[in-house]
Amino acid sequence: MNKSKRLEIFKRLAIGIPDPKPELNFSSPFELLIAVILSAQATDRSVNKVTTKLFSQATSPEAILDLGEDRLRDMIKTIGLFNHKASHIISTCRILTEQFTGKVPEDRKALESLPGVGRKTANVILNTAFGQPTIAVDTHVFRVSNRTRIAPGNTVLEVEKRLLRMVPSEYLLNAHHLLILHGRYTCIARKPRCGSCIIKDMCEYTTKTDLES
Repeated sequence: MNKSKRLEIFKRLAIGIPDPKPELNFSSPFELLIAVILSAQATDRSVNKVTTKLFSQATSPEAILDLGEDRLRDMIKTIGLFNHKASHIISTCRILTEQFTGKVPEDRKALESLPGVGRKTANVILNTAFGQPTIAVDTHVFRVSNRTRIAPGNTVLEVEKRLLRMVPSEYLLNAHHLLILHGRYTCIARKPRCGSCIIKDMCEYTTKTDLES
């Protein structure tokens, strides 16, 4: 795919999604970190239900440590893997208070040292909380990147590295959410909504489908 085609694709996505932002509710980098840890194998909607109650009582590492793991576990028990997540969150809060003065660090190495935080979560925090041009490749970003051929790859890391090279610089900061939201609501896994897709005529997936039909 050439540069001008990629530019047009992101230009259209930005028109169709004029306010690309996460659908998790948060009001600080710390709340975002907790919400993203909870979101693994869970929907944003289910996480928001839990964090509405949680963040009304605890909005800092110290406050969550004061809750204790048992109470935290009970508050997030409707979320998948809640036992592991409660343990990770308590450990993360302890590290934040002991090593980072209670603040979420702004560099990848420090973020990935926190329990429950891998590369994808770190990319979300760096991009959304701190405005860094990172791209977290989740299942939606991976699917859209491969279907459109914007940045095809066999692994999450391969797609991420290609996106960082291929996304036009003016769209790099918002590319993460543009691709996620397009994948979540239009380029869905089963029966993608190609008929209403704003980039249908430029997508390799629909072009191939049309040729085979």
